[in-house]
Amino acid sequence: MRFSILLLILLCFCCAKEEPTKDPLLHILDSEKIEIKRVMDNLEDHEVQIRYTKINREKDSIIFTDHDFNVNDSIYFYPASSVKFPVALLALEKLTKEGIYNIDTPFYVEGDSTTTSFKKEIEKIFAVSDNDAYNRLFEYLGKDYINQKLQQKGLTPSRISHRLSTDNAYDLQTKALVFHENDSTLNYTESIDNSQIEGLKLKKLIKGKGYYAHGELINEPFDFSQKNYLPISSLHNMMKRIIFPEEFSSSEQFILSDNDRDFLLKSMSMLPKDANYTSEDYYDSYGKFFIYGDSKEPIPEHVKIYNKVGYAYGYLTDCAYIKDKKNNIEFLITATIHVNKDGVFNDDVYEYDEIGIPFLAELGRQLYQYELNK
Repeated sequence: MRFSILLLILLCFCCAKEEPTKDPLLHILDSEKIEIKRVMDNLEDHEVQIRYTKINREKDSIIFTDHDFNVNDSIYFYPASSVKFPVALLALEKLTKEGIYNIDTPFYVEGDSTTTSFKKEIEKIFAVSDNDAYNRLFEYLGKDYINQKLQQKGLTPSRISHRLSTDNAYDLQTKALVFHENDSTLNYTESIDNSQIEGLKLKKLIKGKGYYAHGELINEPFDFSQKNYLPISSLHNMMKRIIFPEEFSSSEQFILSDNDRDFLLKSMSMLPKDANYTSEDYYDSYGKFFIYGDSKEPIPEHVKIYNKVGYAYGYLTDCAYIKDKKNNIEFLITATIHVNKDGVFNDDVYEYDEIGIPFLAELGRQLYQYELNK
């Protein structure tokens, strides 16, 4: 009898040792938390894609361990304002390479009444995701330059094709920029002629059952084939290159001066109040979906989130590097979710606050807790 009991204990111990360790991301997505469960129970409707990266530091080395859920570059989702991330990076890089102007040089776009600077526009992109700021940088770069540089850096697949929320979104010719070299001298850049926009060839480009155009409901699916395209893998790899440039070859890096990189990182972690947006509409988590997105409470000072979000057409996307200096925690997370229950686009009826942001916030909290326990 005693021998049998010992044998049973030994067998149980062996079985426990042989049970594989569950993927932390899959474990979290199996949560009974309502914010996660209601999405996971209706995955087909929500088009969820996630990449989470554990970061291990060993002496002078950094080891990335990626965990994916449904990441598929061939399945289209609308990246919305997340495309402002590469455009901000490339604008800074072009300024550095040309060496004529800097981020503080005043300029305006021809036909625009606003005189600004690259510093102001990039801060607005990360603090409150300003569309006009993105469009001004788009005029400086042009779509062909953007796509060529992303391809050269290995940040493919990707395709930036248009401006955002403006009547000339798809114009192939950019407007000139006018720089103030001093109080009396103006210098004009040349406008850029860009190539025709080719239709994307991906899965799930035709979506929904209707859309609004010029105030009229069109009872046909919405075609995204001319839209911007920036999948999870490319967004995530972009963040790796900015946070850990030394882990990539020089041809894969964004070439920035030390001052410009410091400015970029400060802008990426900036809260609206840091950019002097004091309205109650611009709470700390206005552009930070992970962990804090469903709360208007202040974000603790020891937690820094370097990120870029996007939301439009019912799609919510966040790409972030999260660092807690107090608890020695750091990880990368990029995710997208779609919330458009009625299947109609441009009707401004999306479940952002009810389903989308709570899902991303809880996902971030669960991953943070996993890292804390680890």
